[in-house]
Parts: sequence; C-alpha cells; structure tokens
Amino acid sequence: MIRETDLDAAADAGVLDAATKARLVAFLRQREETRGAAVTQAPKFDAVHVLYYAGALIVISAMGLFSTTAFSTLGGWALAATGVLYAIGFAALGRRLWSKPETRTPGGLAIAVAVSMAPLAIYGVEDALGLWSLAERPGPYHDFYPLMNAGWVPMEIGTIIAAALALRVFPFPFILMIASVACWFLSMDLALLLVHGRSLAWDDEWEFRRHVSLAFGLAMIAIAWAIDLKWGRLGDFGFWLHLFGGLTFWGALSSGSGDEFGQAIYCVINVALVAFALFLNRRIYAVLGAFGVSIYLGHLAYETFSNVLVFSFALSAIGLAVIFAGVALQRRLPAIGAYLDAVMPAPLRALRPARALAL
Repeated sequence: MIRETDLDAAADAGVLDAATKARLVAFLRQREETRGAAVTQAPKFDAVHVLYYAGALIVISAMGLFSTTAFSTLGGWALAATGVLYAIGFAALGRRLWSKPETRTPGGLAIAVAVSMAPLAIYGVEDALGLWSLAERPGPYHDFYPLMNAGWVPMEIGTIIAAALALRVFPFPFILMIASVACWFLSMDLALLLVHGRSLAWDDEWEFRRHVSLAFGLAMIAIAWAIDLKWGRLGDFGFWLHLFGGLTFWGALSSGSGDEFGQAIYCVINVALVAFALFLNRRIYAVLGAFGVSIYLGHLAYETFSNVLVFSFALSAIGLAVIFAGVALQRRLPAIGAYLDAVMPAPLRALRPARALAL
C-alpha cells in the first residue's frame, strides 16, 4: 500500500534519510517478488480467461454430467483407469503450465480437471470390487451429479481430499469450487443418511435437502467471508466460495413456497443480500438479491395484483428505477464505501475485507 513515491516524499520531508530509504525500497521490492511468486491470478472475465474456463468446464462435463450409459458399460476397472489416466495427464499439463506466470491460470484449471477425475476413479474401483458399503449400487456414474445417494459418499470424500492435496501444491482458487460441490453433495447425503436413513418420500426428501442446502450455503458464505478477512491480500480465494455459497443459499431459499408473509420475508432477505454485497464488495449477492426482488414483484403481479391494470406500468417503472439505481451506484461506489467506513463502528468496520475497504 506504500508506493516508492511516498518514500521519496518522506525523504524530501526529512522523515527518512537516503540510506534508510534505499534499504527500505530494496526490502519492499524483494518482499513483493516473493509474495508474487505465491499469489495466483485473480479471476478475470476477458475473452481469453472465458475460453480457459469454458474449456475446463467442457472436459469436466464430458467426464461427468454428460457421460452416457454406454460410458458406464466399459466396466469398473476401465472407468478407474480412465479417471486415473485423465488425472495424471491433466496434472502433468497443469504442473508444466503452472511453472510460468503467464500460463498459471490454464495450469490451475488443468489441475482442477485432474481433481474432478477423483470421483470417476473411485466409482470405477467401487464398481469393480462391489464396494457399495453404505447403500446399494447408486446407479450409473452420470447420476452422481444430478442425483443424491448415500452410495456416493466415498466419492465425495475422495474428491474433497484430492482438492485439499492439490491446493497445498497449486493454490488456485477454482479448485475450491470443485471441493465446494463435493462438500454440498456430502452434506446432503450424510445428513439424510444420519437423520432419516435410506428411505424417505420424495417430497419429504426434497424439503429436507432444501433445508440442508440453506444451512450449507450460509456456512459456505461465512467461510468465504473469513477467508477474505484472513487471506484476502494473498489472492481472491473467496471468489468461488462466495459464488457457490450464494447460489446454494439463494437457490434453496427461492425454491420454497409460503404465504404472503413468507413471500414478503423472502423479498426482505433479498434486499439484505444487496446491502451485504455492498458491505463485502461482492457483486454476486447484488445479482442474486436483484433477481429475488424481481421474483417477488412478479409474484405480486401474477398473484396478488393480477386484476390491477396499473400495476404492470408501476412494475415497469420500478424496473427502470432499479436500472438507474445500478448506474448511480456504480458511479458513486467509492464515495459510498468511504462514507460507510467513516460512520461505521470500529468493530463492524473490522469485518469488512480489504477488497471492500479499498473501494
């Protein structure tokens, strides 16, 4: 946060002598170089990085979400070998790319792809040896992502362990996204297994998983917030956790139903998410909050005020007002951040991450 020009000004003012200033500059430069070697690139959204992430997600999807039934007919050992070979290949590619600063992002994504092969390799071994200890065979491998089942627990634990090991060597934030998905699956499968056993009606199971997702999303947001506070200056490791935690919490919140009072509470929570976004300087909560408010207004339009003609025009005016409010907020965000820091109590200000204080 201290620039060399600041030190020059301090030397001109007589606060520092020339020799001390030179030693301090040399020390800070060395420290910055050391820190830069360990810091990963922050997430970007330019065209090149979009291609990087798109390519990684295509590979992950090909070996997971979109693997066909024919893929599973290869047999357990063939699936395990496929997962291991993919993991070794992408790990080797990632290690090579990681060694160069300009290709660190594709290198980290290659490591993330390698980690995502863990459930496939574990599934293959379990299938080959018949090690479905927690439940009956949960189905073909491509059901691992859309469907929850106690039989997936070893695969979820294995994925979390693989992500933790990868992060120790390659501290790339997107690997946390892979771990977050596995943790989410694990939280629901274990909770259902421990609380209700293996048999539960579909409607009851859906509602139970929704409540678990609400709690998990809140916990993920809290963890991401803590990471921002403790390690925010070393890289944006909280980005993917905020994204996944916010989506999990908001998705579970939005999938519930309730009376008019419950719908009003839903709107209030979404407004609070917008304020929370400003407090943390995390846009994902503003986006989700805005969608939630829109959903509530849509509910009013189609349910409560379905026969009130003027409401459609009023809703349009509200939409335009939200757009202009976003434009005004973007222009005045630094001033708003400075004002919040000035009027906020010290204990509350200490909970704002460095990225929010830098506004």
